[in-house]
Amino acid sequence: MNSTLSLFNASIGKQSALYNGTEYTFYDPIVTGNAYFSDMKAFTPGSVNYNGITFRQVPMLYDIYSDQLVVLLYNNFTKFVLVKEKVKSFDYLDHHFINIDADSLANNTIIQSGYYDELYNDKLQVLVKRKKDVQTTSSQTTMEQYYNPVKSYYLRKNNVYYIISSKGSMLDILKDKKKQLQQYIRTSQINFRKDPEEAMVKIASYYDQLSK
Repeated sequence: MNSTLSLFNASIGKQSALYNGTEYTFYDPIVTGNAYFSDMKAFTPGSVNYNGITFRQVPMLYDIYSDQLVVLLYNNFTKFVLVKEKVKSFDYLDHHFINIDADSLANNTIIQSGYYDELYNDKLQVLVKRKKDVQTTSSQTTMEQYYNPVKSYYLRKNNVYYIISSKGSMLDILKDKKKQLQQYIRTSQINFRKDPEEAMVKIASYYDQLSK
């Protein structure tokens, strides 16, 4: 972490415009688990496009409970939430997240504003909204709260977003090439239930190949 911070400070300096968000504090540990992407509570280096500038080797956390990107200040103690309107995208733990402003999308009734994990982007686009909510379990003697991970999948076709809830729903959106896609799924032994994210990327990529 020290070498990461040294690179970070050398590249942007203590007066960087990156440090203009609100200070961040960790949640009360009374809730079981944590609020972070991939359960990663330790600051990990990533890159972020912020206010038109790409900053690399930035120690960061992604709080998916509140949908906030948090960075560690050069003093190795203070934590700041980046101003969401200034974040275009960020790369973290081998995932590429983009910031979508729902109000800027035409004909949109599906997508809400926030950070989305972009799995694929060509003619089609495949997105995952990753978040956590707090659930409660109780018995006669105890009550426990815990963070519950939730995923929502989206497909953009012709600049319109659709919800993907199953293999069938995705094929219905891509019905103009449904027969070819079904054959591809069979011959490639794609298992949507076992790994929906890999399946969606492969199906979208093959659809784009057929559309060329």
